[in-house]
Amino acid sequence: MDSVQLTLYAALFLLSGSFLLTVLARNRRRTSLAPGPLALPIIGHLHLLGPRLHQTFHDLSKRYGPLCRLRLGSITCFVVSTPELAKECLKTNELVFSSRKHTTAIDTVTYGSSFAFSPYGPYWKFIKKLCTYELLGARNLNHFLPVRNFEVKSFLEILMKKGKSGEVFNFTEELLNLTSNVISHMMLSIRYSESEGDAAAARTVIRDVTQIFGEFDASDILWFCKNFDLQGIRKRSEDIQRRYDALLEKIISDREELRRSSGGGGEARDFLDMLLDVMESGKSDVKFSREHLKALVLDFYTAGTDTTALTIEWAIAELINRPNVLKQAQQEIDKVIGSDRLVQESDAPNLPYLQAVIKETFRLHPPIPMLSRKSVSDCIIDGYKIPAASILFVNNWSIGRNPKYWESPMLFRPERFLEKENCSIDIKGQHFELLPFGTGRRGCPGMLLAIQELISILGTMIQCFDWKLPDGSMSVDMSERPGLTAPRAHDLFCRVVPRVDPVVVSGP
Repeated sequence: MDSVQLTLYAALFLLSGSFLLTVLARNRRRTSLAPGPLALPIIGHLHLLGPRLHQTFHDLSKRYGPLCRLRLGSITCFVVSTPELAKECLKTNELVFSSRKHTTAIDTVTYGSSFAFSPYGPYWKFIKKLCTYELLGARNLNHFLPVRNFEVKSFLEILMKKGKSGEVFNFTEELLNLTSNVISHMMLSIRYSESEGDAAAARTVIRDVTQIFGEFDASDILWFCKNFDLQGIRKRSEDIQRRYDALLEKIISDREELRRSSGGGGEARDFLDMLLDVMESGKSDVKFSREHLKALVLDFYTAGTDTTALTIEWAIAELINRPNVLKQAQQEIDKVIGSDRLVQESDAPNLPYLQAVIKETFRLHPPIPMLSRKSVSDCIIDGYKIPAASILFVNNWSIGRNPKYWESPMLFRPERFLEKENCSIDIKGQHFELLPFGTGRRGCPGMLLAIQELISILGTMIQCFDWKLPDGSMSVDMSERPGLTAPRAHDLFCRVVPRVDPVVVSGP
């Protein structure tokens, strides 16, 4: 056997051995656990969690990698913190992660009938179709455009009065009044400012719901605490549910009486009329009961008030801290819109810098900092096995701060979304660097409404006012407080200097 043959055999042997070792390593990895910190008996990693969960998960991901395994009591969790893995989970394996974990608070408050937390099945598909093509479809949103325009202009007039008097005001509260008015006007034909009883009570209940949904309940995650209400969350949930049920039952009963007295029929006034039509017809594809109706109204309220208000508040806070960005946004609006009318929802395509401001706000301050899903079967992600019934957290907050994808990630710089490498990134769930409304089947059905509101509300506030802090304040505190929606730690107090008077211009 000559030297050439020996060399070939040796090379073949080495290649075969290398291939075998690679396969064995890959198989070992596929059956191994994803990296994560050492767990304690019983409680797992609960001792590592801080009050701001998304920030805790961000810190853990920096140490253990983009797919981090945790055990929260009896529940196995995985935290994803890169766009690539988010895409693998929420697109490639979308059906695997098509469910959401229920909690005691969610089931109690929502009658066990929440659309947002219902399993992927006939009821969820029916409500998704109803929302997409009827309640929140383009035709119906256009029908309620005058309602939104009325509320925005009323809000601007309030701010104009405060601006002319030089008053320092609580912008956080004023925004919540606005978004509560928009959703309650569209849903129930009532306004917070005109109906201190029903609408004010509804706003209080919704804030309680948002807070309790964002809390960890030991009874849900520690098996031996299942039958104990150690934190009082079950008791509080029952109280919230009673208050909400009494409030909405009165509103529904009053509306039913009005419908009977008017002989029924006619054009629907609002979402409540539309839902009552569905319930009373008995012709829906699935059972749609009174409790389903109440749960759906609650879904709309929780999704349509705090999240929109918080996004606008974060945007204004960033613009106050960066007056050069505010000036550039004003210059674009002045050039495109002028001072003879107000910014309208339909102006969005002609205002790329305003859209970039909104995208940059979503990047740094996503309205839902983490998307949570529950796996319905085993799957492989990044070479690691994800068991069925695991909870997946896609950390939007962490993805938006990753220097691998964003230059100077902590700097509020809307111009990044006008640059070639980022200009095509949208917020509709197609690009996994930015998922403010989720993606796929579980994406937010209210996305179109939210985008239109943001353009109109934020655009007119930039157009009509310069934004200032109270005398002596140098910058806005940008810290967060705990919660499902990552709100600012403190209410924003500011004052405005009028630029364009919304009372004397046309529109929106």
